[in-house]
Amino acid sequence: MTGKQLNRYAEMVIVCHGDRRYGSEITFEDNVLVSVLAGELKVVQADRTHYCGAGETVLLPRKQPATFLKYPKDGVAYQAVVLKLPTAVVQAYYTQNTPSPALSVAPGVMLFPKSTLLQSLFASLLPYLELEYRLPEKVLAVKVAEVIEVLRSLDPQSDGVLADFAEPGKLNLVEFMEANYMFNISLTKFSYLTGRSLTTFKRDFKKAFQLSPQRWLTQKRLALAHYQLAEKKRKPVELYLEVGFENLAHFSYAFKKQFGYPPTAVVGHGMEHQLAAG
Repeated sequence: MTGKQLNRYAEMVIVCHGDRRYGSEITFEDNVLVSVLAGELKVVQADRTHYCGAGETVLLPRKQPATFLKYPKDGVAYQAVVLKLPTAVVQAYYTQNTPSPALSVAPGVMLFPKSTLLQSLFASLLPYLELEYRLPEKVLAVKVAEVIEVLRSLDPQSDGVLADFAEPGKLNLVEFMEANYMFNISLTKFSYLTGRSLTTFKRDFKKAFQLSPQRWLTQKRLALAHYQLAEKKRKPVELYLEVGFENLAHFSYAFKKQFGYPPTAVVGHGMEHQLAAG
């Protein structure tokens, strides 16, 4: 069973929990801070994977697609506190506070070990889940400033994430899609992240790949899944979320339609199927 505890009057604080593995693909509009209380959080990006265990905290940058997998561990259900940092409030903070010298490359996802400062911070925010009125704007600004000050004190490089307010510019479509095809996000979001309107995205995509976006995405995701099953010996239930499918049944159906045999057959008989297919 999975669920969330949130309050519409204090949207910056959410408590997530689950006693089974579950996940989703998300591109956050605001920076997000997640403190894992129990279980494990796996963050899969285009070029790397991060693991965040109980007691650790992860800062997730805005505008970066990723797959988030939550696991129970050692018989304990997954539980985490999520803080959303409204971009407008963060920008207001940095108009009054100069960020550390600019980094040549933004650090991306940042992991923080167990910290008394972070534990105290999250503990002070949990009562907001009981609010019966909207959190006053000045209080919100104070709490966001406190979050930023704590993160900066623990790692000055956090400015590279928090103070990055750039919107996506027009990117190389082929390079971006080859790096991010496994994320199950909408075409509208893909177009936005590559700096295009949806119409321009579809036009440029067809010109670059000679296929519709959806057909190309499905083929790429299934090819990645086949590789993971045959070469990495992973099980279908372990990877379907990571290759861009919402549920196991849809993944199995699409896989069999593409290759002529179910994904479960690849694990034990992958070589036979590859030889037959060849």
